[in-house]
Amino acid sequence: MNARLYYVHDPMCSWCWGFERTRKRLLEKLPSSIEIVRLLGGLAPDTSEPMAPEMRDYLQQTWRTIQQRIPGTEFNFDFWTTCTPQRSTWPACRAVIAARQQGKEYDERMTRAIQEAYYLQARNPSEDAVLIALAGELGLDSGRFETSLHAPATRALLDAEMRLGRAMNATSFPSLVLEGDGACSQVTVDYTNAAAILETIQMVMQP
Repeated sequence: MNARLYYVHDPMCSWCWGFERTRKRLLEKLPSSIEIVRLLGGLAPDTSEPMAPEMRDYLQQTWRTIQQRIPGTEFNFDFWTTCTPQRSTWPACRAVIAARQQGKEYDERMTRAIQEAYYLQARNPSEDAVLIALAGELGLDSGRFETSLHAPATRALLDAEMRLGRAMNATSFPSLVLEGDGACSQVTVDYTNAAAILETIQMVMQP
């Protein structure tokens, strides 16, 4: 059967960052009959308030847990001392949509740029200035990108993607949801084993 595999993610989700290498291996092995659809999950809404100390500690411990569970995952902990963290990922999600509007390929490229800025370069993608700079580094039209970043249409698209993800019960990130024959099935994310994910997908697709 023809099918769609939804990848529901957030560019500032640290578990999504840890999943990147396995996700890419999975895509290399997927049958061409499966369409890949990327959806933004919208982990944390807009805020200009500094992140609470308890959340800062929790996220730093999450980074350490990911390094233990997914060997080889890199994090630059300088972020926590050189930036003013905010628990706000919707700006980064809108940045992916704004980039996508200048070419479908920029969806994944902007996501990667945000991840590298956040996790490796100790830059804060909750800030518009960082997102606009990343757009320029990707060769996008920065003026058009800045206009799109907070445009009502961009906000509406993010809201629609979040609602679709919730409708498929993709409430944690990353999530994989296989759609075929009018039904949706959750696919367990194995952070280190693309073959195990592929096996699950093949089982679900069997008639």
